[in-house]
Amino acid sequence: MISKIKIFLEMIKFEHTIFALPFAFMGAILGAVTTFGQLPTWPQIGWITLAMVGARSAAMGLNRVVDKAIDAKNPRTAMRAIPAGLLSSKEVLFFIAASFLLLYIAASQLSALCVKLMPIAVFFLVFYSYTKRFTWLCHLVLGLAIGLAPLGGWVAVTGSINATALVLYVSVVFWIAGFDLIYSCQDIDYDRKEGLFSIPSRFGLKAALMTGRVFHAITAAGFGLLFLLADLNWLYLLGTVVSYLLLIYEHRLVNPNDLSKVNLSFFTMNGVLSMVMFVFTFMDVVVLHS
Repeated sequence: MISKIKIFLEMIKFEHTIFALPFAFMGAILGAVTTFGQLPTWPQIGWITLAMVGARSAAMGLNRVVDKAIDAKNPRTAMRAIPAGLLSSKEVLFFIAASFLLLYIAASQLSALCVKLMPIAVFFLVFYSYTKRFTWLCHLVLGLAIGLAPLGGWVAVTGSINATALVLYVSVVFWIAGFDLIYSCQDIDYDRKEGLFSIPSRFGLKAALMTGRVFHAITAAGFGLLFLLADLNWLYLLGTVVSYLLLIYEHRLVNPNDLSKVNLSFFTMNGVLSMVMFVFTFMDVVVLHS
């Protein structure tokens, strides 16, 4: 049983929850403080955490089932759990159903709007896994799906959506799309061979990396606008400056002639960035609230 749990956790890359979960907390904190003048409650934080675990686990499980044939032919992914025979598709489908149930239970404990918007979230989580088969905009679709984390955190505690929440959502959408685009550069040859769609396979590495910079410039602008809309203080501004530097460094790690540091750019830098934004936002809000 322990061995099987380890395989499931490896399959969904559970440690990558650090990409989206800090932004979910950031959305919850900003929503609660700007709407009610107080921090979210601990039960709200707990249910948001469970909702995120359910949503992300379902999404990753779906991706592994939908892409099992593609993964089996790609040397980089051939040892994933399903193509390697470590898990069956039926086992993963059961896991997906349980994850969606967890998402529904958690959403029902938060706000009515969370439950009403859940079908939209489920649609994007399912839809993304098929997009690489017909559109090079798949990176943006992934952003639209994972960007729901901060928007979901906001809705969970406020039961509403406003311009500030949407700016946070769009900022994270382009952040996700940008680093997914960089990550997909390492599969350019395989994608072209198999007729799969991505910005690198359609436009080439140089254009793809430039597009990633544009996406992250939109993210940077969004973080700056959020500073004004949410009436934040210097601590948040300091966090955005650190995040800008991380984004710049991330793009300096990769170039069309050297993709050897893609994993460092994808995993380490983006995990650090999400934590930086959350920690500095939290500290700023606590200072303001006090």
